[in-house]
Amino acid sequence: MKCRKIVVDEAIPFLKGILEPYSEVIYLPGEEISRPVLKNADALLVRTRTLCNESLLAGTAVQFIGTATIGTDHLDLDYLERAGIQWVSAPGCNAGSVCQYILSALFEIASRSGKPLNTLTLGIAGAGHIGNRVAQAARALEMNILLCDPPRARSEGAPGFHSFETLVRNSDILTFHVPLTKSGEDSTFHLADQSFFKNVRPGMWLINSSRGAVVNNSLLAGSLASGKIAGAVLDVWEGEPEIPEKLLSLVSIATPHIAGYSLDGKANATTQMIQKWAAFFEVTELASYRVKLPPSGTDLPPDFYQLPLPRAIETLYRKSYDILKDDAFLRAAPENFEKLRKNYRSELRREPDTAILSRLGFTNFEKK
Repeated sequence: MKCRKIVVDEAIPFLKGILEPYSEVIYLPGEEISRPVLKNADALLVRTRTLCNESLLAGTAVQFIGTATIGTDHLDLDYLERAGIQWVSAPGCNAGSVCQYILSALFEIASRSGKPLNTLTLGIAGAGHIGNRVAQAARALEMNILLCDPPRARSEGAPGFHSFETLVRNSDILTFHVPLTKSGEDSTFHLADQSFFKNVRPGMWLINSSRGAVVNNSLLAGSLASGKIAGAVLDVWEGEPEIPEKLLSLVSIATPHIAGYSLDGKANATTQMIQKWAAFFEVTELASYRVKLPPSGTDLPPDFYQLPLPRAIETLYRKSYDILKDDAFLRAAPENFEKLRKNYRSELRREPDTAILSRLGFTNFEKK
C-alpha cells in the first residue's frame, strides 16, 4: 500500500527529510491542520493540539493517524474505529523524561519540607510506563511506595497494588500518571475530587504531570489556600493554555506541560511514529529506523561511582535537569504558556546517559 501524501505537525522533531523519499509531505502548525488540507492525504502525524475527530476527518482519504504522544484524549477513538482509520500512539516514549521531571520535583519537595525522601511515602496513581519508572527510581531513593492501578490489579492480582483511598490517606506525596478518561469504572476525570480533598492526609504534597482535568483545579486551590495540601507541583492544568492566576500563585512549582519534553523523549516518539508508519505502509527501509542522539555528556564529580546509590541518583538527576528554571519561565509570563511549550528548548534538556544508569544498576524498568 503506497502512501501518496502525509500531513505532519511541524513541531514533531527529527522528521524532515526522512519520509520525503516515499511520499509527499506537508508540514503545518498543528492548529492549522484542516479538512481541506487532509482531503487527499493518506496519513496524518500529530501532537496533542490537533483534535482528530469526524469534523476534521470525514470525507478525507486519511487511513493512518500517528500521534507522537503517549496520551490519546485528542483522538476520537470511537469515530476512528467506525471510520476504519488505523491509529497509533507512542506509549512509553517520554517515560524517562517524566521520571526526570518527577525526581527533580521530589528533590525540591525534600528540600522545602526539610524531610529526607527515605522517610516519606510516595503514592503513585497509575503504574504504566511512566508510573513504573517513577516507582523504580523512588525505591532506589529508599522511599516507601504505594502503587494504585486498578486495571493492572484486576489483570495481575491485587498483591502489590493498593486502593486509591489508601493512597489518599497514607501518602506524603502523591503523583498522578494516569490517562484522562471520562467514563467507565476506571474514569480519571477529577480523580482528585471533593472526596479526595476531604479525606487527603493533611500536609500531603501533590504532583500532576498527567492531564489537567485529573485534578479538580478549583478544589486544589482551596486546599492549598487552607494549608491542608502542603504544596503542589503542576505541569498540566484544567483549561490550559489559560491558567488561573490564583492557582498559579498558590502552587509551589508550575510548568507549561513540558514534563515529557526532553530531547530523548521527543526522539523516542518520532522513532515510534516512523516505525509504525513504515509498518502500515510497508516501507521496509524504515522498519527499524531510529533517531540517533549524541551522548548527553553529563559532567560528574570524580567520586561519583563511590557515592551511595540514592546520593548518586540525586547528583546525576540534579545535574541533568533543574525544574525551577521552567517554573521561573512560566511565572514570568503565564500568558505565554503555549509559546513556552511550543518553543521549549528540548536540546538543552537531556536525560541521564543510559551507560551511566547501567553502571549504577539503575536500568531495569520492567513492570513489577
